[in-house]
Amino acid sequence: MGRSDINKDGKSSGRQGGTFRKKSYARGNAPIRKHSEPQKPANPDLIRLNKYVANSGVCSRRDADIYIAAGNITVNGKPITEMGYKVKLTDEVKFDGRLLNPEKKEYVLLNKPKDFSTTVRDEKGRRNVAGLISNASKATLLPIDKMDKNATGLLLFTNDGDMTKRLKNPKNGLRKIYHVVLDKELRSADLVKIKEGIVLDEKPVRVQDVSFIDDAPKREVGIEIYSSKNKVVEHIFEHLEYEVVKIDRVVYGGLTKKDLPRGHWRYLTEQEVINLGMIK
Repeated sequence: MGRSDINKDGKSSGRQGGTFRKKSYARGNAPIRKHSEPQKPANPDLIRLNKYVANSGVCSRRDADIYIAAGNITVNGKPITEMGYKVKLTDEVKFDGRLLNPEKKEYVLLNKPKDFSTTVRDEKGRRNVAGLISNASKATLLPIDKMDKNATGLLLFTNDGDMTKRLKNPKNGLRKIYHVVLDKELRSADLVKIKEGIVLDEKPVRVQDVSFIDDAPKREVGIEIYSSKNKVVEHIFEHLEYEVVKIDRVVYGGLTKKDLPRGHWRYLTEQEVINLGMIK
């Protein structure tokens, strides 16, 4: 008969041969299943306050809840301590009196190809770099600095206004290295002049280092510079009567082109953002 299916009271447990009998219900005695009310679609114009605060870059969502409970956050001038409170993107939200921007800060690094303008809106209809990173974010990301249409190499995009202002500051000490190809060989005397510093528009341009590229013709030069002026490298060589045939930015701050093919982009890592944020 198989194993016993009798309980301690001597009654059948309702199992035969190791299987359970299906329970049958008389009409009207079937278990009632509650029908859940249809959920209302979420309002896309509303966002939880803790997410709003976290997206602004002030802190994490968990810490935002602590600040909300403590009354540090105001919405349209009124302190909010309610957990789960939702706000509109048009509301004025402040943290300890400082106005917050709810848009999440994003950072995208592009290895710019030749023949792309860095002007986001090009009235002449030329190809521009915005199209190359169009799939990177729904936010409007702008290049931190400009590059000539024919220049190639690293170009950083962000919607972080504070970061942009900091990195564009001439005193920020942002390191940039370029691989330059000239129309003719660079004379050793001119190499020394560049190292000692070139005066452009009555202002000295400090060059950190300049050298010939190993195993390459002497018209190929590597130059390290900290200036934030547009096309400053081209102007240095033009001042010495050389024409820049090609220029490629291979290092920007602590960022390099490693594993980033021409025309491709990637997001910065959290540590890379922190490192750039340390530049004052």
